[in-house]
Amino acid sequence: MPILRKAARPLLASVFLSGGLRTFRDPHSVLSAADPVVQPVTDRIPQLPDDTVRLVRIGGAVQLGAGTLLATGRLPRAAALALAVSLVPTTLAGHAWWKTEDPDERARQRTQFTTNLSLLGGLLIAAADTHGKPSLAYRSRAAASSGRRRVRRAGREAGAGVSGAVHGVRSAAASVGDRLPVG
Repeated sequence: MPILRKAARPLLASVFLSGGLRTFRDPHSVLSAADPVVQPVTDRIPQLPDDTVRLVRIGGAVQLGAGTLLATGRLPRAAALALAVSLVPTTLAGHAWWKTEDPDERARQRTQFTTNLSLLGGLLIAAADTHGKPSLAYRSRAAASSGRRRVRRAGREAGAGVSGAVHGVRSAAASVGDRLPVG
């Protein structure tokens, strides 16, 4: 399986490397498609820049950087997740087949849209891939369960210790009571 990962990651990343580089170098080539998607997003998220060219360039940089990380196997889960997030607005902006009237162009855009959905599925699988190791969620649950068992065991041991101490005090008191003169 490791050899498969080493081959699959660069293959999956290749489309993001080429597209990210193209978009970063020439953001104007996608402005007409990006603007209708960018404006509603920037209206809802005031922290984002209002400049479409800048956002398109940032998107290209994210795809280029995360694609490089995924291809080289560095932080592959985070890189795949970043690429998945960047793919959603790219797909909505660039392949809105439902808005196209021409049947041939509509078919081409639908094909590209479904191709991007397939890429999204691959990225989600890559983001969830733990390399055969237990996931962080599993390890957290296991640690919590182990901690609960230890606390219960410590509680039982403490209870047994207290019970033993009470029994010892009662025995000592009874022993002292037997030695006291009755008056």
